[in-house]
Parts: sequence; C-alpha cells; structure tokens
Amino acid sequence: MERGAAIKNYRNEWKYQCNEAELIKIESLVQNVLERDENSTGPYTIHSLYFDDVFDSCARDTSDGLFKRFKYRIRYYADMPDKLFLERKEKLEGRCHKKRCLITGQEYDRILAGDVSDLMWETDKELLKQFCVHYLKRGFAPKAIICYERSAYAEPITNVRITFDRNISASDEFDRFRNGDYLRTPILPEGQNLLEVKFDYILNSTYRRLISDESLVQSSFSKYYLGRCTINKKER
Repeated sequence: MERGAAIKNYRNEWKYQCNEAELIKIESLVQNVLERDENSTGPYTIHSLYFDDVFDSCARDTSDGLFKRFKYRIRYYADMPDKLFLERKEKLEGRCHKKRCLITGQEYDRILAGDVSDLMWETDKELLKQFCVHYLKRGFAPKAIICYERSAYAEPITNVRITFDRNISASDEFDRFRNGDYLRTPILPEGQNLLEVKFDYILNSTYRRLISDESLVQSSFSKYYLGRCTINKKER
C-alpha cells in the first residue's frame, strides 16, 4: 500500500429477493427495532444512471462473479434532480465500498455530451477526475437507468442499515434521466422486491433474527446487470 493511502472500509451487503408479503412482514419487525433513515420520513424514489465501457466490462464482471469489480453511476433522490451524486461502487469478495461526490448540472451535461477532456483538468474533485480518466481511456458511456422506491431504516451506532426496494425498473431513455419522465420497464416479475442488509463486520443477533425467515435466500442481486438484461431483451 502506498504511504498515506486511505484504508477503505468495505461493508457487508446481504441481498434477498422477496415477494410483497415477505417484505411487509419483515418491514413490520424492522420498524419496531430501527428508526427511519435520518434523510427520509417515508419511502422515496432513487434514480441512478449507470455507465459502462465499450466492452460492457462492469456488466460482464458482475455476470462472471469477479471477486473484485467496480461501477460508476450518477444518482439523485426523489424529485431533486439538481442534487446529483457521482458514485463509484466497488466490490471485493462480496463486501462493498462506495465513494461519492456532488456534481453540478453543468458537469453532468458535459459528461453526457462526452466533453470530459477539459473537465478532467478543471475539476478538483478526485472522484470526478478518476471517472473522466476511465471515460476517456475505456470509452465509458451511459448504459442503463435504474429506478426504484426505497424504505430505509438505520442504526447509526452499529452502522446497520436495512432497506426495502420496490418497483425496480430499467430504462435507456438517458436524455430524460433528470426529468424523471423516462419510460420504465420492470426488471423483476410482478410482486417481487429486494431486501438489503448492510453492516460493517458482524451482524448483531437482534438484527439477524429480523431476517431469519426460512423462506429467505441470500443472493448476489445486481440491479444494474438485471437492468441491462431487461433493456437488451426489450430491444430484440
């Protein structure tokens, strides 16, 4: 490791595909133990625009189960398209690390237009600079919009977060991303949803019991990969 390099905190991220009845049951238990996420008072919508290179390496790495991989996305919440986050999400042996920075609407427009050569030198945001390098060297481009409704609960002391994602959909109408009026195609069968449990090292037995339903099966669920499959199927 280089001297002075920051040690990344990789978190566990357990995912379970559930039907609506299972999700309602677990959420009712979670509500008795955890508080709503500090940034929300109820369900909210997440809009994410994912990028990939000319070889679709991010999608292929996910499909192949590569133990070390990453992907970039631009995200905004609810109806706040002026508050844009550029994120790089890394996976290492099933654990995740996320880095993010705010970007301006002008920076977003330049990225979508492919005008990143000058942006790379002008910005003082480390993550944006890194993204621009990959954009130029590997031919990154928008590949999928993923949208869903999330209810989130958290315990800040132990850094546990449990989320419930419904109505997960995909779109390739990239020019409508910030408007939020893009056409959406579900990526899961009707009534199927996603439960995610995120924690640092060891999940407390109290929280473990909340998800101990014998019908739950942990899976390596990727919204981006399933979204790409959905888009490709629609285009045939």
